[in-house]
This record gives sequence, structure tokens and C-alpha cells, in this order.
Amino acid sequence: MLSFESDYIQGAHINILNRLIETNMEPLSGYGYDEYTLSAKEKIKKACGSDDVDVFLLTGGTQTNQIVIDTMLNSYEGVICADTGHINCHEAGAIEYSRHKVISLPQNLGKISCDTINDYMTRFLSDENNEHTTQPKMVYISHPTEYGTLYSKSELEGISKLCKKYGLYLYMDGARLGYALSCDKSDVTLCDIADLCDVFYIGGTKVGALCGEAVVFKKDNTPKYFFTSIKQHGALLAKGRVLGIQFDTLFTDDLYLKISKHALEMADKLREVFIKKGFEFYIETFTNQIFVVLSNEQIEHLKDKVCYSYWEKLSDDSCVVRFATSWATSIKDIEALEAII
Repeated sequence: MLSFESDYIQGAHINILNRLIETNMEPLSGYGYDEYTLSAKEKIKKACGSDDVDVFLLTGGTQTNQIVIDTMLNSYEGVICADTGHINCHEAGAIEYSRHKVISLPQNLGKISCDTINDYMTRFLSDENNEHTTQPKMVYISHPTEYGTLYSKSELEGISKLCKKYGLYLYMDGARLGYALSCDKSDVTLCDIADLCDVFYIGGTKVGALCGEAVVFKKDNTPKYFFTSIKQHGALLAKGRVLGIQFDTLFTDDLYLKISKHALEMADKLREVFIKKGFEFYIETFTNQIFVVLSNEQIEHLKDKVCYSYWEKLSDDSCVVRFATSWATSIKDIEALEAII
């Protein structure tokens, strides 16, 4: 069946598979102390334009979000995010499971604004009984957002400034970061993110890797014994090489950005097909996620032919679905979908 269900439905980019095979018989130190992991970390630091960062490789996005938040926050502290945020909707309460409340606030197309954060903090600080409530200590954002939308540099600067004002950490979920960095509509660079965020991660799982995410802390923000905490949370691989070789490959010859750019080019082709066929878009996006309104009849027609992600019910007669492209999407896939719809 043709599938545009997500950007991690295929295995891994061929360059990564080749490097895993080429290095397979090399005896390497475990737990991320191998030469490839150390090389990957140095390449990521260079891409961030700073040596004043610490890099750690973790297994997956949910583990990364939970461990970062749990180690940076005290048990009585919570994290602010958009009500559509991944940690609020799609992580099975992993943050709350680690004793931290997710403080969800209204959003616009997946983005949380400075005004919304400021209004919340103003109300919180003016409440004489706030010592009885969860203490906000972090703002969590995704770039791109769950709706494929992007923060501008000015928006990111504003949120960063506001976080400093209120003593909050700014944490960026970069599960799909490659698609944001490769987008012509974005004015935010990786160096900007490293400068403005206290911590963020570079997603591998959804951008060409078999698995893995690279967490980047400003050195002053790295939690004490973070390596130990990763193991305590069950997210430390003995065969750290599996992650190291992948990120070392992704950050060689700009592969990370090149394959992300390919996904965006395929998304543009896909949008052209939907426009040509007269489909309605739910929102305008410029990354690899496309949100389309389908009628019940269209859903019935496609259900045995194409995989996509259900998003939300729009009316009794229609719903919003998501089509996603990736490093593996081909022109043939686009043409096949056009023939079906």
C-alpha cells in the first residue's frame, strides 16, 4: 500500500546503513565512548557554531523529552507548552509519569506566543496562593510544530527574552528540525537555536536515522550526572556506536540538510497534486507535513489504497488528515498518489 503516514516509516538512509555495515566488525568502546560518537558530537558542536555546548545521544523523542525535563526540573516544577504540543498530546503522559505537570496553554497553528506566556506568568506571579500550585520552570516548543508551522527568528528571540525575564528554561523539541532548517521560508539557523535555547535536540528518527536524537545543552545548563540519568531512565545503549555512527554520517557532507531538503521538495510536488485535484488544505505549511481536508467519500475511496495520519474531525462529513514526506519519498510515490486520487 502507498504510504505517506509519517516520516519514519522507512528504515534509514542508505549512507547510514552502509556505514553501519562497514564498521560492523570493529571492536568499539560502549556507551558512547567510541570514536564515531565522539566524532559526531564534535561535528554537531561545529554545526551549532559553539564549543560551549554539551551533546548527548539518546534513543528516541519521548525518552529525550522525559529525561531532559525530569533532570532539569525539580519535582514541584512544571513545563509550559502549547496545548497541541507533543508532550501534552502524544507521549502517553510520560512527563507527568516523571512527576512534572505539563501546563498547556492556547496556541495558534501549533505555536505558543510571547503574549500567551507573559499573560500566564503575570497571573501566576500575582496569585498570592501560587505556592500551592505547580511552579513553572520551562517553556517547551517544537520547531516545526505539530502542525508543520515554523517559528520566526524574531518570535524565538521574543520567547527567549521572556524566559530569561521569568527565569524559565527554553527547550526546543527538534524531532523534525532538519525540515525547518532546510526550509526557504525559515530565517532560523542552527546557530540561532543554539544561542537562544537553553537546551534543544536534533531529531534523527524522523530525519533519516534508524533511531536516535542528539540533545544539545548550553554547558551551564547540563544537569549534573546527566549521563547517569540517561541510564537510570533506561535510554542508554551499551552499543552507543549505533547512535554515534548514524549522527556522524548525518553530519558528514551536510547529509542531514540535504535529505531534509529532498523531503521538502517532495512535499511541494505533493501540494501541487492536491491543488491540481481541487483538495482543500486545512492550514498552509511549508515543511514536510501537509494537512488536507477529506470528505467521508474521499476517505472511503482512499482507505485501502493510501496510508496517511488521521488528525482531527472537522464536521460530520469531513476530517483533517496529514500526509508526510521524507528522505525516502520519490517522484514515483507522488505520481502513484496522483493516479489514485
